[in-house]
Amino acid sequence: MKRKIHIRITLVVALLAVACVLDAVSAQAQAPPRFVGSVTAITGTSVTVKTDAGDQRQFDVPADANIKRIAPGEKDLNAVTAMAFTDLAVGDRVLVKLAADSPTPVATQIIAVKQEDVAKKQQKDREDWQRRGVGGLVKSVDAGTGTISLTTGAGATAKTITVHTTKTTILKRYASGSVRFDQAQPAPIDAIHSGDQLRARGDKNADSTEITAEEVVSGSFRNISGTISSIDPATSTMVIKDLATKKQVTVRITSDAQMRRLPDRMAQMLAMRLKGGAAGSGAGGTGAAGSGAAGQGAAVPGAASASPGGQGPAGASAQPTSGSPQQHSWNGGGGSGGAGAGSGQGGGDPQQMLSRAPAIQLSDLQKGEAVMIVSTEGASDVTAVTLLAGVEPLLQAPAASQSLLSNWSMGSGGGAEGAATP
Repeated sequence: MKRKIHIRITLVVALLAVACVLDAVSAQAQAPPRFVGSVTAITGTSVTVKTDAGDQRQFDVPADANIKRIAPGEKDLNAVTAMAFTDLAVGDRVLVKLAADSPTPVATQIIAVKQEDVAKKQQKDREDWQRRGVGGLVKSVDAGTGTISLTTGAGATAKTITVHTTKTTILKRYASGSVRFDQAQPAPIDAIHSGDQLRARGDKNADSTEITAEEVVSGSFRNISGTISSIDPATSTMVIKDLATKKQVTVRITSDAQMRRLPDRMAQMLAMRLKGGAAGSGAGGTGAAGSGAAGQGAAVPGAASASPGGQGPAGASAQPTSGSPQQHSWNGGGGSGGAGAGSGQGGGDPQQMLSRAPAIQLSDLQKGEAVMIVSTEGASDVTAVTLLAGVEPLLQAPAASQSLLSNWSMGSGGGAEGAATP
């Protein structure tokens, strides 16, 4: 009897084990064998892709694989064209579908967005945001009418811009602690607050004081003026003593940060303008407008994306998207031509003057030096969006200076690719 019971128990355990294995196999069979990412290596017929989830996927591409090419931002799968495997290259964005019944990863379908197509789309978006974009600091928001009032510029160039939104306007907002547009998330208009930085693209009136927006991106950022207490090159951080709060703030400097140093003469001129003084003569001739900016939002087929046109869950459909306004001008006009600092006529946009200041690196800064920073929000640990050195004269007019820096921040001619820029 005991032997029979033991046999029955053993049989039950075995059956349960088989059931668990079958459940695992079934779960794997049901999991969608597809992913989205960027090609990182091609060796023979083997392709490696770094997915948007951050993992590496290697697979083989047989001769009968269905490979298609689609334009950035295109959502219609009927618009794809045939593509040879030999045309696939490192850097291309891909939606990959794997064979469900293969013992090794084998691609049955690849929909690709070529890297050069992304670059062209980004250039087009750059020009469109420069031509049709406005930006500044939010003065007020009327959610009922969908109207946002902005202030832009500083000193004599200051003006107010009215942004009109509609039901079709795309509204996005920077994620907390993020300085990247491609991480911006959809958000309602009532998420926008006074003091936020905002950029809008759409149809403007003749003097760019009103715009009917097709797309709006906003975010809350912190202004910090202070002196450098310490610098740690190993961690790319510095500690700043905030002059307003008298507290120490750790500032992370990433490759996205815009960092410039004002020459002494330029700093004096800016300070005089911000305080309402005469510009005087300067050191430079006529300055060209700062360039607008392009998006670094990657083309993402079939994946949710914060880039223009990118919508939908990963794998739902091929929806490659591209182009996000990056490094755009927050001065309300995307940068306009005009006399530069030192024209001797008191002209020139102060924000253009900032854009012409020499770029610097973390290694160019020193302990005890005064800096002005626009950063992500945070009490004691922030990430720099914009850092300006050589600012001692500007600290004599702190309110106007911070307004100037916030408007210029992420602005024309102002910084690295991918900075906190919509």
